[in-house]
Amino acid sequence: MRVKKKLLDLVREKIQFKHYSYSTEKTYVHWIKHYIFFHSKKHPIEMGKREIEMYLTKLATEDNVAPTTQNQAFSALLFLYKEVLGIDMSEWNIQALRAQERKHIPVVLTKEEVKVILQNVSKEYSLLVHLMYGCGLRMNEALSLRIKDIDFGFDKIYIWDSKSLKDRTIPLPQKLKEKLFEQVEMVTTLHKQDLDKGYGHVYIPYALAKKYPHSMIENKWQYLFPMKNISIDPRSKEKRRHHVHPQTLGRNIKVAAQKANLNKRVTSSSWYRFKVDTRAFRA
Repeated sequence: MRVKKKLLDLVREKIQFKHYSYSTEKTYVHWIKHYIFFHSKKHPIEMGKREIEMYLTKLATEDNVAPTTQNQAFSALLFLYKEVLGIDMSEWNIQALRAQERKHIPVVLTKEEVKVILQNVSKEYSLLVHLMYGCGLRMNEALSLRIKDIDFGFDKIYIWDSKSLKDRTIPLPQKLKEKLFEQVEMVTTLHKQDLDKGYGHVYIPYALAKKYPHSMIENKWQYLFPMKNISIDPRSKEKRRHHVHPQTLGRNIKVAAQKANLNKRVTSSSWYRFKVDTRAFRA
């Protein structure tokens, strides 16, 4: 007898099938669950335009969420109805009270301020932060780099499934080339040690993992900037060495800014915007 799957399990399966990140999975599941509980655990297939408008309006008026948060919740509901339930919401013309948008003055760093932050980043994360700045990489793009993505022969770095699932290549900064080569050697040694201890598996996107089942233990698929310790994969529950956690990187950038005595708000999410002059790293 075939067991009927729960709605949230179907949501998770669909998200993983479409290769969305784990953070997106957690976010979407959270808002869908929140939406269902708001309507007294009523099944979404029994609800529609009116219930969605009520929920989104409540987020804006009662919860006072930011516009991005409300849009995030709306995106989760769009995914639920279109991808999981097979219901097209385009004809519903959702009309909900929108959260008030707050306009912030962007923080701008000078070349000297960027330089002093880079000087104060801890040695362990220095190469990673320099690479982000020198190549203009978003944080997730830098963290997701694997050994195979560094082409020393053609001096290129390959970025896969970037924003809007677009692939691109960027020049490999010549001033960082030697350090990147040393990083690859360090990861290779670490991977051999993990294999000897019975680990060495790394996360591979679902479709590739099925097509190339042995790729998860290959050296070229290992993350370029791995975590210090083995951790448990929240999806598969397997013990693996994942890449550096985004919060860890963000905390180190923030500490570096504090050490530099900058009276400006510097975060990892905004670091991508601080590409003041990358030519020095590409010379």
